[in-house]
Amino acid sequence: METENNTVVTEFILVGLTQSQSIQLLVFVLVLIFYLIILPGNFFIILTIRSDPGLTAPLYFFLGNLAFLDASYSFIVAPRMLADFFSEKKVISYNSCITQLFFLHFLGAGEGFLLVVMAFDRYIAICRPLYYSTVMNPRACHVLLLAPWIGGFVHSIIQVALILRLPFCGPNLLDNFLCDVPQVIKLACTDTFVVELLMVFNSGLLTLLCLLGLLVSYAVILCRVRGSSSEGKSKAMSTCTTHIIVIFLMFGPGIFIYSRPFRALPADKVVSFCHTVIFPLLNPVIYTLRNQEIKASVRKLFYQHLA
Repeated sequence: METENNTVVTEFILVGLTQSQSIQLLVFVLVLIFYLIILPGNFFIILTIRSDPGLTAPLYFFLGNLAFLDASYSFIVAPRMLADFFSEKKVISYNSCITQLFFLHFLGAGEGFLLVVMAFDRYIAICRPLYYSTVMNPRACHVLLLAPWIGGFVHSIIQVALILRLPFCGPNLLDNFLCDVPQVIKLACTDTFVVELLMVFNSGLLTLLCLLGLLVSYAVILCRVRGSSSEGKSKAMSTCTTHIIVIFLMFGPGIFIYSRPFRALPADKVVSFCHTVIFPLLNPVIYTLRNQEIKASVRKLFYQHLA
């Protein structure tokens, strides 16, 4: 059946992460463990931040939203991936594929922009402490939180609009376990050089610029706290180190996937798996494990309601 954009492919067949049954079983168990342990942990972090009156600073407001974004992001790929382990033929419809691709980039870009907002918050808190309460007032925090959602939507809708213009007339075999830009574009029945270039600018270059900007901002912060008191320096160093770890987990795989020509490499599936399934669930946990205030609040909440 042909549509207005000459699409005759109505479904795609996913190759999956691996053809090895033993590796598939190992991955299934690993993902299931992450879902049963770390995903509830993310929601517990959100509950802790919302229920503790002592965690009202903008940092915790943004961290709670990061945990929500990461938890939402993890629902895009992993549930279907778990279900596909039991399917001999992994089929996804054209519309479902485009929907998955949209939310993958919508929430992924939103998280990246939120990390930029969190870096701005830390810069004001450490480098301009006298202006912090004025600049980071509740109204400003809500406006800053809205920016990642709008930015993620604009970024993703551009990706989808470019793909919807492409004709797909076969083959329909996607060499991955999810629908993502590099694999879908290669199945188009036309020359995709211009579209690939636009995608690299929209995703790869944007991701690279965000990473470099964040690293420069944290370098400035670390240079600024060198002369601070021992306690203030230690706290700032811990916070910045945590943010930098999450930044590399978030932007490193994104740069590998989207900032180069869309040619298949042996590491593509592993990087995509870490980027879409493992790292999103780990990011808020990393923040929590290195933040004394949140750890204390988590323990208090646990003993109040569960112990």
